[in-house]
Amino acid sequence: MKKILEQYIKKKPFIFIDQLVYRFSDHNLIGSAAELTYFLVLSIFPFLIALLNILNYVSLTKYEYIMDVIRYAPEDIQKIIEAFVNDLNFGSNENLLSIAVIGGIIAASTGFRAIIRALNRAYEYGENRGVFKKIGLSILFTAILIFMITVIFIGLIFSEQLGKLIFQLFNIEVYFLLTWKYLRLLISFLFMIFIFALIYKYSPNIKSGDTLSLKSTFPGAVFTSLSWIILSLIFSYYVSNFGRYSVTYGSLGGVIVLLVWLFISSIVIILGGEINATLKNLKNRDYKIDSERSFVLKHTDKFENKREDN
Repeated sequence: MKKILEQYIKKKPFIFIDQLVYRFSDHNLIGSAAELTYFLVLSIFPFLIALLNILNYVSLTKYEYIMDVIRYAPEDIQKIIEAFVNDLNFGSNENLLSIAVIGGIIAASTGFRAIIRALNRAYEYGENRGVFKKIGLSILFTAILIFMITVIFIGLIFSEQLGKLIFQLFNIEVYFLLTWKYLRLLISFLFMIFIFALIYKYSPNIKSGDTLSLKSTFPGAVFTSLSWIILSLIFSYYVSNFGRYSVTYGSLGGVIVLLVWLFISSIVIILGGEINATLKNLKNRDYKIDSERSFVLKHTDKFENKREDN
């Protein structure tokens, strides 16, 4: 078997996959995803509270843009978030805006702290930042994310109005609706990639003397964005056609679907970080395989030893 492996073991794609699979197992990615899922459950609704209160305050809330973000999720999840959004829209109080935003950001920051831990594990960085510094960073990341989403929503709204005016000048406004429908999805997708790239760059506690460029985080960011959309669509199709969560769990069916979807999302987010960390490590090693951290070689040796013992 080793002779067969020797034909592939020096090829970059093989080395990359081998090292990534090793990291998946060694870093207990499933356990990290379960931890991240727990904190995402605690943070997703406070995050929406802070975001929607700000959007309502500036009077630029466009319902369809908000739903664009979750349109790939299963229908049960869309219903939960849609009902939550509607309640916030009708129940928002400008007098309580600052309290709602601050409270929402602080509560939502727990999700970012879980992401920081997972990405430190991916890059194998120790965490020597103090508790208050980590909390401060996670709150800052959450606030920046909300600000960026607000800006992109404002940009989409003004772009829509500008596009309509331009198309009206040429009497082809009817074509704008179809064009804008797909263009806004493309803009949202590119924005998603940029957000993940920023998260992958600034979340890890980078070692002294080490560097992590924004460019180096884009492979994982693109993977995470594409995989999240594809897996969400597949899971949505499965839930709609084969899943019977409502039969098994009754009224909790929608909540269970949300948990499973967040777990899948957590795996994808952490795996994106692992991809970036693997590429960084291999570039530093000039794409030479690390035999002590090779999933294939490790299990091949075990297989050979068992066969010799027998």
